[in-house]
Amino acid sequence: MAKTKAAPVSPQSLFPILPSRPVGLARLAAEATHADDGHLIEFKAMKARSLLNHSVSKRMGWVAWSINPFRGCEFGCRYCYARYTHEFLRPEPVAHVPIGTYDAPVQPWAAAFEHEIYLKENAAWLLEQELKRIDPKQEIAIGTATDPYQPVERRVGITRSLLEVFARREGYRIGIVTKSTLIERDIDLLGEIAKKNTLVVHVTITTTDSALARKLEPRAPRPDLRFAAVKKLRDAGVTTGVLCSPLLPNINDTPRALDAVASRAAAAGASFLGAHPLFLKSCSRPTWMSFVREHFPHLVEDYTKRFARADFVDAAYRDMVAERVRAACSKHGLARRSTDALLSNALGSQAAGAIGKKSPQPARLAGFPAVQPAQGTLFAIA
Repeated sequence: MAKTKAAPVSPQSLFPILPSRPVGLARLAAEATHADDGHLIEFKAMKARSLLNHSVSKRMGWVAWSINPFRGCEFGCRYCYARYTHEFLRPEPVAHVPIGTYDAPVQPWAAAFEHEIYLKENAAWLLEQELKRIDPKQEIAIGTATDPYQPVERRVGITRSLLEVFARREGYRIGIVTKSTLIERDIDLLGEIAKKNTLVVHVTITTTDSALARKLEPRAPRPDLRFAAVKKLRDAGVTTGVLCSPLLPNINDTPRALDAVASRAAAAGASFLGAHPLFLKSCSRPTWMSFVREHFPHLVEDYTKRFARADFVDAAYRDMVAERVRAACSKHGLARRSTDALLSNALGSQAAGAIGKKSPQPARLAGFPAVQPAQGTLFAIA
């Protein structure tokens, strides 16, 4: 009689009275200790196993290392795609909202993303060790999932400790993405880093309308303060651009709205203007649609149709907003300034020669990268 290989048996199936312990990130979250409190927020100290994450975007064709000093973000942006990162901290698998479902309640773990913030311990030491094992030519993006300058950074200084590490290095390609004016605190370090490395700072500003910004990004600094931060960084010689992302259909994507952002960006001396359309992951769909029902009820049907079958907008919409961004950049001279933000690779000289011509290149410089983007790889967050 042939022998068959028995399926592996877990200890819990043999001994069901044994407690089931979380593993991986869920275990680290369970072991995290209370560190501080904020308004409706608890901060916890987490013993991170590593700091650098190897990030790959098959859709946008880029590979980079990413650093997020925190898990979770205080700003509470209604459209935030990164809420999914808190699902990894739960001991049991979470239920995902199917595409096309808009009446589901906000998942508790997705809501916890802005109320339960984890601070990564020994971050600078971890970075020192991990930089020894990677190629400096590979890009490192700081703040791809959570803002590295959210308010708690003022007290704990994790991001600044990381910049101190990079200030002692040379030859690295570093990008920073933030909505916070707290980055002004670190202008001294950013200047030092820029002297020996390629550094590009991206300040996200989705609108010039302060009232709208307060609805979209409840606890982020006002748009005018962010534009002022761009100017201070540029005055200090730091390559800094504006990300008008995400573009929200019929909310901040109109030619008038984009022109207003481009005008203010140009006045601040921004190196470039980038933008990409909204995409709705399972984790962010209930939160976003709840927001739309409350503040833009007339757009509920529109968003329901747009995202009925996919997390991403269709090609026709992408082309339309790409043209709007291109026009705004051209009008305010931002396409020319976009070359400041290109990293030193073969695309840099090609892009410089393409500016002013009727070609697809300016749209890429405006934040819609091709398969192998230059500046795009530093801040693409799909």
